[in-house]
Amino acid sequence: MTVNTIVREVQPSELNELLEIGSSTFTDSFGALNNKEDFDQYMEKSFSLAKITEEYNNPESHFYFACQEETLVGYLKLNEGEAQTEKGMYNALEIERIYVRSGHQGSGIGQLLFDKALEVARENNFEQVWLGVWDRNSDAIRFYERNGFEKFATHPFKLGTDDQTDILMKLEL
Repeated sequence: MTVNTIVREVQPSELNELLEIGSSTFTDSFGALNNKEDFDQYMEKSFSLAKITEEYNNPESHFYFACQEETLVGYLKLNEGEAQTEKGMYNALEIERIYVRSGHQGSGIGQLLFDKALEVARENNFEQVWLGVWDRNSDAIRFYERNGFEKFATHPFKLGTDDQTDILMKLEL
């Protein structure tokens, strides 16, 4: 139940918590589905304290926690401008990450984080929200389709040495 769940901005003093929830939710979601060496290589590159600090300090990236009392149950990362992972997305907001801890999935927390992304996009007058989702992540694809997103392209995603494909999806506001 999401009744007591709040979504709030991540504070500068919470980068270790951001790193922990980022690495644990990514591992829970994709660790068993990938080659261990490729996965470990990606995690080392993408989920270090230095990398998270660099991302957090980018003024065009925004992080939010979903909290139930004192427990972090999910997080959201948004990008605008040059921080976006796909170039040429003008007047658009990217949802780079929505992750919910495995024990809390299916309880509406992902929807709360998604709704926060739409709120931020509308407050800042973006014309669209877009994202990339692994082509093998059918649950996430269905979630975004239920929320009005449409597929519009693909782009490569490199996990270690493994070339994967992300489906790009967008929602016009």
